[in-house]
Amino acid sequence: MPGHLKNVLTVQQRIASLAQRSPDFAFFSLAHYIDLDWLEEAYHRTRKDGAAGIDGVMGKQYAANLRERLQNLLDRLKSGTYKAPPVKRKHIPKGTSGETRPIGIPTFEDKIVQRAVVMLLEPIYEHDFHDSW
Repeated sequence: MPGHLKNVLTVQQRIASLAQRSPDFAFFSLAHYIDLDWLEEAYHRTRKDGAAGIDGVMGKQYAANLRERLQNLLDRLKSGTYKAPPVKRKHIPKGTSGETRPIGIPTFEDKIVQRAVVMLLEPIYEHDFHDSW
């Protein structure tokens, strides 16, 4: 198991344990858990073959200089200067009627940020919505 995955799983277990032990606990900030390992695991969990956002960067292209790109992203997240770019708007067919529906396609980098946030929130909400608890 890669080191970054082990670190992420350990943090997720800690968050899940706290959420389970203290269901009324209010999590005010989890952002301090996002580090380079966290972003690397988010990258690995993000689908690479999806459509490109407004910047035209595909998942496989983002892999070039991955650690440097992720460090730059982390620096922007930690400093508060990261701003999600606008989504690319596409209209796709809505059946056979000729109507279309709009979809939004975020940039690949924003998909990584979204995945990183999901990875933080899943351990909390998994406990709340899991049937066997």
